[in-house]
Amino acid sequence: QAQFVESGGGLVQPGGSLTLSCEASGNFFSGYYMAWFRQAPGKQHELVARISTMYATDYVDSVKGRFTISRDNRKSTLYLQMNNLKPEDTALYYCNTRDINYDWGPGTQVTVSS
Repeated sequence: QAQFVESGGGLVQPGGSLTLSCEASGNFFSGYYMAWFRQAPGKQHELVARISTMYATDYVDSVKGRFTISRDNRKSTLYLQMNNLKPEDTALYYCNTRDINYDWGPGTQVTVSS
């Protein structure tokens, strides 16, 4: 069974940057499309960015040009570089396979506020 541990969140002012990491356990990572999701209070999980096994990337419109997803298959780690953060990016951020094949990890909180 896969497990995910997200890290790197925090409190940042609007316009600031953060880099999130997600370490995955289990011998599956390199064979799957991976994705970052976020969940704001009272809302459902939203897919933010995804990356294919061949490193093609795709983003929700609201983060295009600001967020960059990447992966390191040797480390079974997924990254999300977030620049020019906005208050509406405030959420709990999770990683999983694109099709949500495994249980959610604890997530990492991102709060954008002045």
